[in-house]
Amino acid sequence: MQYTGLINLMAEYLTPLFSLIGLPGESAIVFISSLFLSLYAPIAIIATLGLEMREITILAVMCLITHNMLVETAIQKKTGSSYPVMFLLRLTMSFVAAALLNWLLPANLGGSLVTETAVVHQHFGDMLLHWMQGAAGLSLKIILIITGLMILQTILRDFKILNFLSTSFAPLMRFFGLSEKSSFLWFVAQILGLTYGAAVMIEEVDNNEISREDANLLNYHIAINHSMLEDTLLFVAIGVPVLWIMTPRIILAFAVVWTVRYLNAWKYKKSNKKLTHNLPI
Repeated sequence: MQYTGLINLMAEYLTPLFSLIGLPGESAIVFISSLFLSLYAPIAIIATLGLEMREITILAVMCLITHNMLVETAIQKKTGSSYPVMFLLRLTMSFVAAALLNWLLPANLGGSLVTETAVVHQHFGDMLLHWMQGAAGLSLKIILIITGLMILQTILRDFKILNFLSTSFAPLMRFFGLSEKSSFLWFVAQILGLTYGAAVMIEEVDNNEISREDANLLNYHIAINHSMLEDTLLFVAIGVPVLWIMTPRIILAFAVVWTVRYLNAWKYKKSNKKLTHNLPI
């Protein structure tokens, strides 16, 4: 898409929308890239635009919510959630977070980022080779991380450490409106993210270690707030204030989960009333 110019075309149509959240039109390229790719691509593009730190901070939160959406939403579907619901949730919350930050952030948050020169491939073959090299390295990294996670998961379960983790994180899970059984998967999602933690999450659901209802509720949280370690540090490394990119995601995830819980309870109560009303006397 980048090589053929489709990303630039999409960005042109998004310019009016992005101006409403305090971002220049060209920054739409960063957001669009985050939908399809990991955060390394959006950060690389940000470095070529010479944006102010205020604009970078808004973009950072949007990208932290929406990065790699096609793959990560497919993972969430395998654990019991609706693909369209998760996709629209992340897309909507990214703009909600951007609007909040545009309202709250001070006008002068800092200087502009040091710019870099964008890499432009003259030939399709060069671009394809560069992509294949990057994809091969990423695939190897994912295989090693997932294998290690599976081994760690088995050790934690056999030595009853998972039970300890569940108990330790129980107050935090209750605060977020999640099941205590979500503790380990929440921890994996926060440390390693959805892509690397996918195998663990899918296995936990398939083995009935966590119900699909609880997994679905967890997905509402981690759709907005995940990979608080690695992904957050990527933006901190280029000077983005850590609290401004962590706090909005935590607050929105909290609000969304409790809203979903309230709606589910309301639907359940309504259905019970209807059932009771229709019972023969």
